[in-house]
Amino acid sequence: MVIPIHDKNPVSRAPVVTYGLIIANVVVFLLGPIAFAGPDPDAGRKARENAYLYHYGAIPSQLLGGAHGGHGAPVWPAFTAIFVHAGWIHLLGNMLFLYIFGNNVEDQFGRVHYLLFYIVGGALSTYAFAWANPTANAPLVGASGAIAAVLGAYAFLFPQARVTLLLPFLWFLPLRVPAWLVLGFWFVMQLPEFQQTIGVSSSSDVAYYAHVSGFVLGLVYAALVIGRGRGPDDPLRLRQKAESEGSGTPPLAPDYRSADPDDPYGQYHR
Repeated sequence: MVIPIHDKNPVSRAPVVTYGLIIANVVVFLLGPIAFAGPDPDAGRKARENAYLYHYGAIPSQLLGGAHGGHGAPVWPAFTAIFVHAGWIHLLGNMLFLYIFGNNVEDQFGRVHYLLFYIVGGALSTYAFAWANPTANAPLVGASGAIAAVLGAYAFLFPQARVTLLLPFLWFLPLRVPAWLVLGFWFVMQLPEFQQTIGVSSSSDVAYYAHVSGFVLGLVYAALVIGRGRGPDDPLRLRQKAESEGSGTPPLAPDYRSADPDDPYGQYHR
């Protein structure tokens, strides 16, 4: 229901891990049998697609029950599944959110820390879905759980960052709003109960619980590990101190919330 296209939140170094993850997801998808299957694959192609998803996807009943199902140790599907996607829309939607929000989380965490956070967050959200659906036999695939963890961390670290988004029901009118509003709305839209309240039908093919658990995991992790670990010279802490004292923004911590009429998308347009 909302499509983010840019955030005004500069980084201090190139987000090579985020770009690498995007490339890895795209390459895996192109090498699989789904990318060029077409809208109406024949029976043989459909059988190969299903075999691919069941082999590399995470099947909740097998993750918890110990059945190997051709994977070897049952823990590995929780990791392979986060690099497998079921279609172009699934892939491009996930990669858009990773591209917009991943670079700043990587910049704050550090590259190795961020990579481990992404992979472990994706695996844990997969297990969370399995615990909530222990008898499910359909394969769970996609990077949504890992990206949801990134979104949760971003919501904690940069709640006031300005995000430019498109609203389809307003003829794709671009709006700039705080990150907490964008990500908060995304989070509540993952709750089937909220979807029912506003009359939006949820899809049985979407693992909403993996999204919710990943987001909460990322937010709590950032609050406990990154929030407590900030030293007195941390740029975010310096910025918050300067704002509270009314002394302006430190030069090494750009104010990503200010609007520049000559550059509505921000100085660091990506």
